[in-house]
Amino acid sequence: MERLYEILEEMQPEYDYHTETALIDDHLLDSLTVLALISELEDEYDITIPAVEIVPENFNSAQAMWKLINRLMEE
Repeated sequence: MERLYEILEEMQPEYDYHTETALIDDHLLDSLTVLALISELEDEYDITIPAVEIVPENFNSAQAMWKLINRLMEE
């Protein structure tokens, strides 16, 4: 999970990803950042994030993203 925090902080260092739970709902991450993030996550974790998984619930927090990553790595 530390690598996930590093990726997020490299993209937008101004947020506390350890505690933030509304990255999408509070518009902290915009659509272009989310697209770049998806690309980074797919490359880093060798996963494919299907369009159906690109919903706020999966990207509102680092913890939600980590759950998504782990679920996709298991498939």
